[in-house]
Amino acid sequence: MPVLISLHLLAAVIWIGGMFFAWMALRPVAASLLEPPLRLPLWSQTFARFFPWVWLAVILLPVTGYWMLFDVFGGMGRAGLHIHLMQGLGWLMILLFLHVFFAPYKRLKRAVAAGDWPAGGQQLAMIRRLIGINLSLGLVLVVIVAAGRYM
Repeated sequence: MPVLISLHLLAAVIWIGGMFFAWMALRPVAASLLEPPLRLPLWSQTFARFFPWVWLAVILLPVTGYWMLFDVFGGMGRAGLHIHLMQGLGWLMILLFLHVFFAPYKRLKRAVAAGDWPAGGQQLAMIRRLIGINLSLGLVLVVIVAAGRYM
């Protein structure tokens, strides 16, 4: 159990913390200091380093979560509302990430490789909006998980 919950929490912290850093720190600095020919490759390469960690998280979170739910806590019927909310928000976050990865991120990489800065900028703007939504969901999820059993 300690290993499962530790892996679960580390995966969530890495994913949500990475989004928080990108949104709150890297994004405003990159936008203010770098023109598109530098900013777009920065983001493309940043995502290339961050997304493997997100892939690990989107695998570990459901595996460890359902393992704990069924093996340790007695299944869905015994789970509190906060666990069901965590599960629902978690799957929504995973679906948003999958969309980002397979659609605008792939188009961003193609645009950067071709030096098509307007197209790359459009894709980065889409990614930024979707990551903003995912970050918001992730922060709400953290509050639900932390306070859920007390509500």
